[in-house]
Amino acid sequence: MKKKIFISIAMVALVSFKPIEKTTWALDKNHAKLGFMVTHMMVSDVEGWFKTFDATLTSTKADFADAEVELTAEVKSINTDIEMRDKDLRSGNFFDVEKYPTLTFKSKSFKRVKDNVYKVSGDLTICGITKTIELDAMCRMGENPMSKKIIAGFKISGTLKRSDFGIGPKTPNAIVGDEIQIVSNAEFNKN
Repeated sequence: MKKKIFISIAMVALVSFKPIEKTTWALDKNHAKLGFMVTHMMVSDVEGWFKTFDATLTSTKADFADAEVELTAEVKSINTDIEMRDKDLRSGNFFDVEKYPTLTFKSKSFKRVKDNVYKVSGDLTICGITKTIELDAMCRMGENPMSKKIIAGFKISGTLKRSDFGIGPKTPNAIVGDEIQIVSNAEFNKN
């Protein structure tokens, strides 16, 4: 009798089980920038960004506490506002875009630290080398008054070492700093 009751309860649970659905958020490329900053000659900072990139964000929780993010950028779209420098960055001296046309990031954890502040850990691949990095993210949410869709904006920051990824191995740190600051913004639309 007990076995029949257990089986009946198990069957009801299985029939009524609804899998947790992931919400997908699409990048609004008009309101996003994948930027970086590096010290030049130990005295000034040079800023740059990648013009062509895409990212997706998925989460089952409204507060993004279990979010997953994936990003891909075309390295040849690097821009520092000086074409001669950009050509050098695209060459084998730095990124070697012919051999390594994209960089990617795939999150492994997206943890809420407090209120709207998160620590995002994931694998970054540049020049064929994959390393785990940690980023800080601040999120703000609202409703787009025109589309009436829910939007989420993220301000992302962090650091990495170019030497960890084999970027510019022959360039001394006194000319181009080893530490690269990530300074990015991304707005996502809820699908």
